[in-house]
Amino acid sequence: MQIRALDPVADRADVAALLTKAQDYYLLWKGYPPGAEEVDDVFIGGPPGCDPAQSHRLGLYLDDPLAGLQLSGVAELSFGFPEPQDAYLGLMILAPSARSGGHGAAFLAHVEGLARARAARTLYLAVLEKNTRGHAFWTRMGFGPTGVSRDSTENGLSHRIHRLKKPL
Repeated sequence: MQIRALDPVADRADVAALLTKAQDYYLLWKGYPPGAEEVDDVFIGGPPGCDPAQSHRLGLYLDDPLAGLQLSGVAELSFGFPEPQDAYLGLMILAPSARSGGHGAAFLAHVEGLARARAARTLYLAVLEKNTRGHAFWTRMGFGPTGVSRDSTENGLSHRIHRLKKPL
């Protein structure tokens, strides 16, 4: 396993392929498979008020015996939301082949280390209520409710979104 910063040019095709493999999440969230906009979001997206230049865009690479290291997950970590001393995990998605093998926990541990290195006190994220598997993962990893939830309608889909937090 290897975790490294993603390059918006060199890694773009690999990110697009990964998001296609993990399209179950996009179908749940947006109602359609990921495209160029979702790939762009991996490299430039982030929460309000955060400096994208200070964000980490990370790739999780796993060894495939036939193909070598393969991009198997992506994460985006920003700083300064909801409060200046906080960190926010805007995205963490794994290919189906990388799920349920401890890779998500290892990837999250790396992300938490980066947040601690920046003296963040709390790590926040948002989870779709309909994403029961994701919510269960975050709960197992020590995240709990903040009491902040919102309703969203995107592409004709209604969602309830919950903000979770984990003290660092």
